[in-house]
Amino acid sequence: MTALNASSMTAQHSIAIAIDGPAASGKSTLGAALAQKLGYLYLDTGVMYRAATLAALRQGISLNDETAIGALVQRICIDVQPPHVSDGRQYTVLLDGQDVTWDLRLPEVEAGVSIVSAYPSVRAEMVRQQRQIAHQMNVVMVGRDIGTVVLPDATVKIYLDASVEERAGRRWREILSRGESANYEDILAGLRARDQLDTSRPQSPLRPAEDAIIIDSTHHTAEEIISLCYNLVVTQLKQKAAKLSGPHGS
Repeated sequence: MTALNASSMTAQHSIAIAIDGPAASGKSTLGAALAQKLGYLYLDTGVMYRAATLAALRQGISLNDETAIGALVQRICIDVQPPHVSDGRQYTVLLDGQDVTWDLRLPEVEAGVSIVSAYPSVRAEMVRQQRQIAHQMNVVMVGRDIGTVVLPDATVKIYLDASVEERAGRRWREILSRGESANYEDILAGLRARDQLDTSRPQSPLRPAEDAIIIDSTHHTAEEIISLCYNLVVTQLKQKAAKLSGPHGS
């Protein structure tokens, strides 16, 4: 597959594909696949907030102590890399050099990440890092406020949604596939609580950007969504490249 690179659009600016949506809607699967097809960096920003949450839990910092957690994210090192192990992961997350990829899915992290990610001091530092990455290279960036806050000028914006029941089923099957135990009803309740927190928080609430392409994946396979979105992205990139290279382009 031929990669679409920044030089096809402008010599000065990198290309950013923003993918937002609620937990377990399939954003990570879609983002990783698009990044591979396009030859771009894949960054799931949610893992940065999860890593910060895990760090706070491990250090015994109350998740209700915004000041302490804001100071914590200034001194820890969160590094997201391509997968090191063939165990179903889409990336490897290092917290101060330690592989914590699967620890980021622990129930206590799942329950606390919305609290941590709502803190303005935490978001400010994470957004700073995310924008710096997008400025340096072509990227497919996945999260909950990429198209609205982190990268409002992203080249293409996608909002991926699905019913909460379908999302709970996906998360349940994912956990079982790793040989771990899980209760569907507990996962469903957790996702409903997570949705409420994400959509009602005063700082960067979850919502589609006004110019985002909204896609409901409830009744579609991952392969169908990947194919649909890849074609949409390629079409939009070609259209924008044509405008830039036209008689009135810069």
